[in-house]
Amino acid sequence: MPLYESVLIARQDLAAPQAEALGETFQALVEANGGKVSKREYWGLRNLAYKIKKNRKGHYVLMNIEGTGATIAELERNLRIHEDILRYMTVRVDELEEGPSAIIRSRGQEDERPRGRGSFGGGDRFGGGDRPRPPRRDGPGGDRFGSDRPRRDDAPATPVQGDQS
Repeated sequence: MPLYESVLIARQDLAAPQAEALGETFQALVEANGGKVSKREYWGLRNLAYKIKKNRKGHYVLMNIEGTGATIAELERNLRIHEDILRYMTVRVDELEEGPSAIIRSRGQEDERPRGRGSFGGGDRFGGGDRPRPPRRDGPGGDRFGSDRPRRDDAPATPVQGDQS
């Protein structure tokens, strides 16, 4: 049987359990039409790139499907009709990905990332961090930015050529 990945986006005003129930509903529809859903993931409420039907966010659900073209046609027909679905996309793939998808893996890595101490994440750019600072280069022959130009306060006052005062 051909393999498909289908992602659907539900309206933002649904609760998370309602969005997961939508995924279960469409999984039952696929199985009733002779297909098989090997994996279903709820990706959560995520920002959309642009407004879709006055929604800025949407609940994302991924389904890995084994089924015929007729099964997918029936699934997409029902997705088009359902009022809570903003967008959907079904793609035929050569093989289905085992384990968690890239979205779920990246969410796990964000949670394991160490948090900083400062108000901006504690990185070394905003004061914190472990990186040593380079020594200041104040003194004769250069300013702290490494330039060899003399400072303004070191320059002698020279009269302008047409000034005879």
